[in-house]
Amino acid sequence: MTTPTGPGLDLPNGFLMGASTSAHQVEGNNVSSDWWGIEQRPGTFVAEPSGDAADSFHRWPEDMDLLRELGFNAYRFGIEWARIEPERGQISRAAVAHYRAMVEGALERGLTPVVTLHHFTSPRWFSEGGGWLAPDSAELFAAFARTAVEILQPGVRYVVTINEPNMLAVMHAIREVAAQHGWESIAHGKQKDAPTGAAAIDPASIEPDAAVAEALIRAHRAASAVLRSAAPGLRVGWTIANQVYQAEPGAQEVADAHAWLREDIFLEASRQDDWIGVQAYTRHRIGKEGPLPVPDDAETTLTGWEYYPQALGEAVRHTAEVVGPQVPVLVTENGIATADDRRRIDYTTRALASLAEAMRDGIEVLGYLHWSALDNYEWGTYRPTFGLIAVDRETFVRTPKESARRLGALARSGRIPEGAELPEAGAVSSR
Repeated sequence: MTTPTGPGLDLPNGFLMGASTSAHQVEGNNVSSDWWGIEQRPGTFVAEPSGDAADSFHRWPEDMDLLRELGFNAYRFGIEWARIEPERGQISRAAVAHYRAMVEGALERGLTPVVTLHHFTSPRWFSEGGGWLAPDSAELFAAFARTAVEILQPGVRYVVTINEPNMLAVMHAIREVAAQHGWESIAHGKQKDAPTGAAAIDPASIEPDAAVAEALIRAHRAASAVLRSAAPGLRVGWTIANQVYQAEPGAQEVADAHAWLREDIFLEASRQDDWIGVQAYTRHRIGKEGPLPVPDDAETTLTGWEYYPQALGEAVRHTAEVVGPQVPVLVTENGIATADDRRRIDYTTRALASLAEAMRDGIEVLGYLHWSALDNYEWGTYRPTFGLIAVDRETFVRTPKESARRLGALARSGRIPEGAELPEAGAVSSR
């Protein structure tokens, strides 16, 4: 391992450095969830079902062992509501024990668990009963949070109530539009590398469902109250999909309106939280008529997004400005979908440099969790590979990439170097 020298940023004590996953995207066979139902529906828009995913429901110890060996000190993972409560009011004690074992396993390995309660998927019974628009949705989610306390009790410090509520509100609006006009009416039409699955939808072009947004804020607050009451040591927050809206000349009011509906309303709802999660990948340019397409000469990723690593620092700054200095930031997702790991190394180096600049300017940042720990299911397709660790789709063998080794070496060093690549590192074996 090469220890970075020269100018840079020494990370504060307790800074979390690790990676993230979500339950549905890595566990496999999440048969009681609404997304599984969508995947299996005749005529579905989903190009590829999740199936076994990365089989992490059975292989989570391997995943955690690799993260520890690579040098990380934190792991964000989800607990699947549809497994814990597959039918309304029926709690699976086996699922509770499974996820509690995951928490204990992370702690035993020196990994700080950051646990997500809801990451896009809900039990089928919840969605079929009206989902977030049902009158009792907040109470139902709060009841699930109460059940989750038993899983969190062994020593979890950070819990995410809802992942990207702004995207959930957009997804509801997308389903409404698609039901009337078909999925083709909202898919990307000008991308050089045509994305598939959920990545084919441009969230900047869809107005979130306002009623769903309000319901999610109520559910977040209800669950947060339950968690803080039952486990006072927990630090509770949620994570926002930061779109990094950039106004073209004369379009600032349009950009501000876009940001309010799709991001800022959720950030403002976080002002009483213990922390706020930033999830940034790219930017969206806004003209006088609304979102602009990615320029033809821009480099794009496997999701069709513009290669724009400095989005992370810009998202952290915007979040801190809206939420206020009393709420620290935790980067819960940042990464790139690419088959070229050299581009992942470059992207991550530049993203971390932009994060370091924001931290130097006084923004409190608790940690950086890369998306994703594993190549995983990306909501309709396996084509976009975000992972630090490759997964063989047939054997499920895990193979750390060079980017994983280098980011792990940085985690060990406790320092973000300035103007240099991620440090070189020794080998970590496949599993």
